[in-house]
Amino acid sequence: HLSGKLSSKAERACSAMMNADMDAVEAENQVELEEKTRLINQVLELQHTLEDLSARVDAVKEENLKLKSENQVLGQYIENLMSASSVFQTTDTKSKRK
Repeated sequence: HLSGKLSSKAERACSAMMNADMDAVEAENQVELEEKTRLINQVLELQHTLEDLSARVDAVKEENLKLKSENQVLGQYIENLMSASSVFQTTDTKSKRK
């Protein structure tokens, strides 16, 4: 009868140790899952930030091309005005002296 009491105590102790081990593994898995979830969320946030930055770069490139084109038109217009104006005409001083 004593051996039956010892074996049931041993079984309970063994079961308690197994439950503790399982609880520890479950807690470790929970921590790993939370860390993975945090990292996934961080990656998704960084992807969205990258998409936003890429869109902004594209918009700035487009605006830059537009401004370059406008500058060329304005430069040509100013050049035409200068060539049509007597103020900017080159003078030949030798022919005026004669």
